[in-house]
Amino acid sequence: MKEAYGKVFKYGDNVDTDVIIPARYLNSSEASELAKHCMEDIDKEFVDKVNEGDIIVANKNFGCGSSREHAPLSIKASGISCVIAETFARIFYRNSINIGLPIVECAEAAKEIKAGDIVKVDFDTGIITDETTNKKYQGQAFPPFMQKIIDSEGLVNYINNK
Repeated sequence: MKEAYGKVFKYGDNVDTDVIIPARYLNSSEASELAKHCMEDIDKEFVDKVNEGDIIVANKNFGCGSSREHAPLSIKASGISCVIAETFARIFYRNSINIGLPIVECAEAAKEIKAGDIVKVDFDTGIITDETTNKKYQGQAFPPFMQKIIDSEGLVNYINNK
């Protein structure tokens, strides 16, 4: 996957892992089960409205809180193809790459892109295009080794395929 393309779900600052996937659902590590409850404590309609390929855009410190891999796993399993934020919590960033969820830091895009906009992200160049407004943003491109991990659907698959 060299790009993401989809409708935007927009969130603010400090979206923590407990609202991404509430602790009451952590009795399962099955991705499809987690996806059924993704974002429900911050956006009750998310699971009913999200489509394969859609994109989350958020402001600062997305994925703060606990270090559980369940959070990026539930996002990926829900159909989200990429998360764009001004900044990410460090452990969430690493966990996302480890499970093959593309994430891109870009402060300008995070501030300006609106909910419902149609956005395209080129992972090779880091260019984010808001097709609704025809505005382009320069996000952080993935280094080749991280692109290989994401293309392999996560670190474990990447290592097993070597």
